[in-house]
Amino acid sequence: MLKIEYQLAEFTLMHDKFIIDWNKAMVTGETSALERMAEGYYVTFFYGSNEKPMLFGREEAISGMRESVKQLIGAQKKFKNRVIRLKDSENAAVFYELLIVKDEKVIARLFTIETWQLTYGKWLLVREVEEPICS
Repeated sequence: MLKIEYQLAEFTLMHDKFIIDWNKAMVTGETSALERMAEGYYVTFFYGSNEKPMLFGREEAISGMRESVKQLIGAQKKFKNRVIRLKDSENAAVFYELLIVKDEKVIARLFTIETWQLTYGKWLLVREVEEPICS
């Protein structure tokens, strides 16, 4: 196996665990396993086609994540059509459609792009982009 193929396999395993951790958080409300953000992390939320996006830094994003998980206890996050690409040996991008499902009803659909960076041997999120997908 080539080095890049090995790195992609290792990253994919880590991201698979990240998805499992999300689903555990949606049951328990505990988000500490999800707090894998680099110091300069930020997330951009696009809400509507004519509205400016909202930008949140690391601390705001963690606080918001904790709140939303508490409000959505019992819901499931489904990561559909995931595509993972390594930009190089220390940077990866993940694209997917995120469905939030509660009581068998889709309550949100988001197009998501995550950018990860290998820092001191650990993969950390450096930024995310979230945009709603209309049904």
